Amino acid sequence: MAKTQLNVRVDEDTARAARERATARGMSVNRYIEELVRQDAGEAGRAFVDAAADFMRQYESVFAEEFTEARGSGSDKGHG
Repeated sequence: MAKTQLNVRVDEDTARAARERATARGMSVNRYIEELVRQDAGEAGRAFVDAAADFMRQYESVFAEEFTEARGSGSDKGHG
């Protein structure tokens, strides 16, 4: 994948923390920041899936009832 340069301004404490954490992990600051963004993007995706699953659990009975009624009325017409 092609790389794009991104310039970011942060305060000295944040820059120091980024350098220290990158060094502690044996990676460049660029790689460290890239990994943080990827993790954050992945967490957002997981959060969406978790929220959707929670929604389905909350409304499972409503969906089940709706689709059971729809199937029941459709099958009754075919057998009448």
